[in-house]
Amino acid sequence: MERHLLFYILLATIPVDGSYDFLINNIRNLKKRNVADANTDGIDIYRMNIDSHITSRFAHNIITSRAINFGNASKEAFFDVELPKTAFITNFIMTIDGVIYPGTIKEKEAAQKQYQQAVSKGQTAGLVRASGRKTEKFTVSVNIAASTEVVFELAFEELLKRRFGYYEMFIKVNPKQLIKNFEIEVNIFEPQGISYLEAEGSFITNDLLPVLQKSFSGKKGKISFKPTLDQQRTCADCLTTLLNGDFIVKYDVNREATGNLQIVNGYFVHFFAPKNIVRLPKNIVFIIDVSISMRGRKLIQTKEALLKILEDIKEEDYINFVLFGSEVHKWKDTLIKATPENLVEARDYVQQIDIAGWTNLNGGLMAGIELLNEAHKNGFLPERSASLIIMLTDGRPTKGELNTDTILENVKNAIQGKYPLYNLGFGYDLDYGSLEKMASENNGLARRIYEDSDSALQLQGFYDEVANPLLTEVELHYPENAISDLTQNNFKHYYDGSEIVVAGRIIDDVLNSITADVKAHGAEDDLTFSEQSDINQTAQAFEDQQYIFGHYIEKLWAYLTIQQLLEKRNSAKGDEKTNLTAKALEMSLKYKFVTPLTSMVVTKPEDNIDKAAIADKPLEGMKANRLTLGQSLFSLSPTHLTGLL
Repeated sequence: MERHLLFYILLATIPVDGSYDFLINNIRNLKKRNVADANTDGIDIYRMNIDSHITSRFAHNIITSRAINFGNASKEAFFDVELPKTAFITNFIMTIDGVIYPGTIKEKEAAQKQYQQAVSKGQTAGLVRASGRKTEKFTVSVNIAASTEVVFELAFEELLKRRFGYYEMFIKVNPKQLIKNFEIEVNIFEPQGISYLEAEGSFITNDLLPVLQKSFSGKKGKISFKPTLDQQRTCADCLTTLLNGDFIVKYDVNREATGNLQIVNGYFVHFFAPKNIVRLPKNIVFIIDVSISMRGRKLIQTKEALLKILEDIKEEDYINFVLFGSEVHKWKDTLIKATPENLVEARDYVQQIDIAGWTNLNGGLMAGIELLNEAHKNGFLPERSASLIIMLTDGRPTKGELNTDTILENVKNAIQGKYPLYNLGFGYDLDYGSLEKMASENNGLARRIYEDSDSALQLQGFYDEVANPLLTEVELHYPENAISDLTQNNFKHYYDGSEIVVAGRIIDDVLNSITADVKAHGAEDDLTFSEQSDINQTAQAFEDQQYIFGHYIEKLWAYLTIQQLLEKRNSAKGDEKTNLTAKALEMSLKYKFVTPLTSMVVTKPEDNIDKAAIADKPLEGMKANRLTLGQSLFSLSPTHLTGLL
């Protein structure tokens, strides 16, 4: 019976660049040497590495798995990894008995044609990615001949975002077997200097604590975790592994100034995160779906989260609630100050929320937006404050206005860019794509809330990200005639614990320095910040650093630019959408990123016939599911094809 080797690693931010000094000849002797725990009847993974290099928040990652077939017949091995949703795969290589089979990134249609040609020659295994809570799944399988070694190597890149005052790398480790050589290594280089570095693992016992090594000094930090075979065991004589759970690395950088400008090889990146800023009062309208599909646990968890959020509301804040089912109900006719007395009344109101019919999505949104518009117009709210809307829904409109495009237009016309809209989509039975588009068009973002036991914590966690606005109307300016191709450089709000990142290309060859000027509205005054960086001095700081990978600022700029082009493309129409698509595709191919516009094709050896596997970036709205490997991708139902291609 074939043994399927599943190697799951859930990464919310992993980086790598490394080489693997390994003597393959020693592997071929493993069977003869009767190594403990070797699977002498099939395939064993004997080495697994997660090598991560982070340079200035930009993570370059390589995951490597090495296996050998100890059996007397061909066996099928699987390489199964989970990646962060925001990561872009940049490379995948299989090496089978010394022969390299590389992946190539192509425009999606061209990749599909190559894949179809391979499929026509016979059945093939699919290389796909399915969407989960924080990750997307990458899977590939290959037949390994007897006494043959295979090496899987996957590379991907991602910009780490700052939340709650630190950057986080989240890795879920689950190799499902004892691994003779298992290692996680994270190397960090931050020009500002590292101020804080921690690592922890939910599966790390007291015996494993000494194995987790952490060190940082100045600009460099390192985390390593390399348990021996015996340290991985669940008990002294067990063949099962302890390595099953979450591995988390958190760090932050020194912040002596308001920001940091870095310049390398004609590109710059500006990190802006001022400290010691007075918090702004906030005006927040919660728009809550109470349609019949929210009954039961969803509503219970929503109410639980709202009650917890009310505990954190400050007295200078203003709040209101809008409930929409078949009808729309407002708690108050305007936003009211969060005095202790009003908060008591608000808690009573939340506790009494109940189910009320169908889903009048448009009605709920219009009522909530009107509350803010009228409150501002009538001067009920502090002049220097941050207004925002948070909407939670689990379904599609079934009452009132049903046309999604009309609802999107209504919301955009009502808000008119005055404040951000954050859409929280509960579960999967909803049009998440429209919620994303709506939020993007109105300076906000969408977040999926998963129907798990911790749904209330997910809701509260999102609120915590926007609970402390420090600045509004943030504009970042750079020398007009010296800089081009800027990423987004204006933001409605800046929240405590976060960071604004802007990158661009330098077109003035004789420019000696770059000055960044930032203007924003604060709680007491309009604020200005200025940051200057010398081009030659900055470039010298990055010379001879062996752990810095390539032209990382250019890749960081490309990563941000592609993401923002794709976001704009979602809400564009006609020629504008065509132009945005063409630009995003061009950059995806140039920088070798697997994005929604590109695919990676890997030609694999299968019974002496070239067969192709294809990797796509899935749609966020797709449920996490697993493709049966060995099954042709094209034998799946149209539902699967929509999600995977």
